[in-house]
Amino acid sequence: MKIGVIGLGSMGMGAAQSALRAGLDVTGVDTRDVARDAFVAAGGQAVASAAQLPQGINALVVLVVNAAQTEAALFGPEGALPRLAPGAVVISSATMGPEDARRIAARLEEAGMLALDAPVSGGAAKAATGEMTVMASGTAAAFDAAAPVLGAIATKVWRLGDAPGIGATVKVVHQLLAGVHIAVAAEAMALGIRAGADPQQLYDVVTSAAGNSWMFENRMARVLAADDAPRSAVDIFVKDLGLVAEMAKGLDFPVPLAAQAQQLFTAAHAMGQGQKDDGFVIRVWQAMTGIKLPGES
Repeated sequence: MKIGVIGLGSMGMGAAQSALRAGLDVTGVDTRDVARDAFVAAGGQAVASAAQLPQGINALVVLVVNAAQTEAALFGPEGALPRLAPGAVVISSATMGPEDARRIAARLEEAGMLALDAPVSGGAAKAATGEMTVMASGTAAAFDAAAPVLGAIATKVWRLGDAPGIGATVKVVHQLLAGVHIAVAAEAMALGIRAGADPQQLYDVVTSAAGNSWMFENRMARVLAADDAPRSAVDIFVKDLGLVAEMAKGLDFPVPLAAQAQQLFTAAHAMGQGQKDDGFVIRVWQAMTGIKLPGES
């Protein structure tokens, strides 16, 4: 089974390597030399554009940033569509709005391909170990065709319905929660620091009590370690909370907490922190109040 993975970033690299370990014939696609070299070093094949994929790809995972990049990767002048075998399955895993997911799926189906609307969660660590969560919708035929790949890259595959767009909807709602949780985790830690609490002790108390969340425990550990290397960058939540706002607007549905969180991530981006780890949205409070973060002079 010939597999293509477009986008060898923090999630795509893990997915590609997990598929490789499962014995699949995997070719990765990335414009960056360093990403291609890393995948080749892991035993895979890598090319610089989707148009260079081997002919007859049976399953294609698209793990790029957004809908526009997904469409370019599939249908653009250097797109993958001509390299796909008849009836191949495309596993579209970028975070995007449901209307975009439906439009892309319709174009694939018109071309005779199977489409799975399949955004993912779990971060770089879960991707690297083949333990992602997949929130997918599509036909039974698409799920069947994608099964070898999904089995290699994920430990939980949610089958959310037979219509593309449902997976994207669930992922957007998930990102609302994730973004708000990160922002409020940073706010709580910043408030504690400003009030004179020891950051490590504050962390230990919260993570052992009812106020804890997975995002507080995960992201504030990085703040304590002064480790702002991006596993998931601030700019991801500028984008994804924008998708929340867009979906909510179409439904005449208020999302005030998501809107406030997006403004905080946008402020961090404006401060030059867009490519830092998303927990370092805490630097917005640092800029406003002058607090000293752990490990920073």
